[in-house]
Amino acid sequence: MTTDRYTFTYVTLFGKFSISEDGEGNICGLYLPCNNLPCAIDRETEAIAEAASQLKEYLSGSRRAFDVPLSYEGSDFQTAVWKRILEIPYGKTATYSEIAEDIGSPGASRAVGTACGKNAIPIFIPCHRVVPSSGGIGSYAGGKIMKNKLLKLEAEFL
Repeated sequence: MTTDRYTFTYVTLFGKFSISEDGEGNICGLYLPCNNLPCAIDRETEAIAEAASQLKEYLSGSRRAFDVPLSYEGSDFQTAVWKRILEIPYGKTATYSEIAEDIGSPGASRAVGTACGKNAIPIFIPCHRVVPSSGGIGSYAGGKIMKNKLLKLEAEFL
């Protein structure tokens, strides 16, 4: 078992995206244009190349779902939130409170927001599809402009 982590950066029309692999072929990080990169070996692995290909297809509107192995670590609550977010269909949204209720924690909508903020694989785990029930688009680790671009992209290609 290797413990090396690999990261490679790609330029897209949405900016620079860096994708990380855990050394075992699982995607474990996606760093949006405004995020800092962790220390890692700069290498384009097969898993990273496939994830990048799928990401570029998504950003061009020709892909609606991802098919790459993911690796993420978090609390049981965070993992439940991320698994529920993976069920939100392309072009649709769910509210923080709906997700909290769906995972059996009604009233924990703020904690859902915190879990979204801890998501290390945005877009692949589409936390941009989670919005406040009060309206608007809410916060996003990649910034509100990026979240709005992603939501508009999906709405355009429905």
